[in-house]
Amino acid sequence: MSADSAPQRSNRTTRATERTRRVRRSAALTAGLAATALLVSACGSGGTSGGGGNTNFVTGTDGVATVAEGKRTQAPDLSGKTIAGKTLDVADYKGKVVVLNVWGSWCNPCRAEAKYFAKVSKDYADKGVQFVGINTRDTSTGAALAFEKDWGITYPSLYDPTGKLLLRFKKGTLNPQAIPSTLILDRDGKIAARSLSALSEERLLKMLKPVVAEK
Repeated sequence: MSADSAPQRSNRTTRATERTRRVRRSAALTAGLAATALLVSACGSGGTSGGGGNTNFVTGTDGVATVAEGKRTQAPDLSGKTIAGKTLDVADYKGKVVVLNVWGSWCNPCRAEAKYFAKVSKDYADKGVQFVGINTRDTSTGAALAFEKDWGITYPSLYDPTGKLLLRFKKGTLNPQAIPSTLILDRDGKIAARSLSALSEERLLKMLKPVVAEK
């Protein structure tokens, strides 16, 4: 064996190690991008439907997308700790219409719509409707709790700082893609309507009333 073979093997080993590191870095980057894809559109005025093919939903001129009964998709598992430290599972509200609102205390459009959600949640509390928030991108619960106190929000919010709960929604369905986003779940826990922008009281009720009226 020549004296030059050892350096050559060393060079090949170094190049192979570097290639392995690049692959690992690429994989980590891809995972990170997937985890933050939803948050790119944070605090936007709207978004796109995502997915492709036969999505079964129709988006109106007001930006609210709806799905007819019989063609709706089941909401994913949405459970965990609330910003108040309690355990919550949205599936426990099956039999009620559920209003899911994705929000962050740092989000100006979220602040703009908060008073309407606080009001309607109280007005519809005895009509078989449950409001649930999903708080995201708040690095601690302190700011989120202060937000709820400031706006008089009394319904619970799951704490989802990294957006893991939001990524459970399947592409091509009415998945939340912006902050704020609002979804209406029917009494079977299926997604009936979605908005990807801040809502006024009028637009929130326009989404909610048809689902409440379903038998």
